[in-house]
Amino acid sequence: MEFPSKLVENAVEQLSTLPGVGKRSALRLALYLLKRDKKQVEKFGQSFIDLINNINYCKECFTISDLNICQVCKNPNRDKTLICVVEDIRIMMAIENTMQFKGVYHVLGGLISPLDGIAPDDLRIEELIERIDKGFINEVIFALSTTMEGDTTNYYLYKRLKEKQVNVSLIARGIAIGDELEYTDEVTLGEAISSRLPYSDNLKTH
Repeated sequence: MEFPSKLVENAVEQLSTLPGVGKRSALRLALYLLKRDKKQVEKFGQSFIDLINNINYCKECFTISDLNICQVCKNPNRDKTLICVVEDIRIMMAIENTMQFKGVYHVLGGLISPLDGIAPDDLRIEELIERIDKGFINEVIFALSTTMEGDTTNYYLYKRLKEKQVNVSLIARGIAIGDELEYTDEVTLGEAISSRLPYSDNLKTH
């Protein structure tokens, strides 16, 4: 693709690094931004600079937050004895939108995936163990995608937790195998959380 300007080319190169954005789509976006008011574009760009420079991660659950402790963790009405383990903030947001879950979260930061070079040590698993070892957790819910990576992570976590004095459960499998929770509708996801089963029951079916 030939560009009339190096500045346009650089913008297209950066935009095309975004997921699902090819060179042609990136070019359309770049040309669209050129048509917008300069102050609007500056505000658009500044929002991402502010995001990178000022974002925090909750010290308790590790979700993205404006403060050191997120809104969920500092809410006195949340059940702090109930932890829902999720892959990332996208899943946490999806579950929150169901308004069915009243506990707190633990964001792993990914899933175990040997093919992608992601090992257990690359995730926030030890931090989860530390939270449980403090002795105030009654139940841990696995709410990971029903993919091979999600199942692998579930099983690894179960092995680490089965000797702990804590109940371990799994969201109901009304969600199709291979589905990403982020794209599951709120009603189905809410039902899956509410109808969770002991993780050991899942092992009996394999």
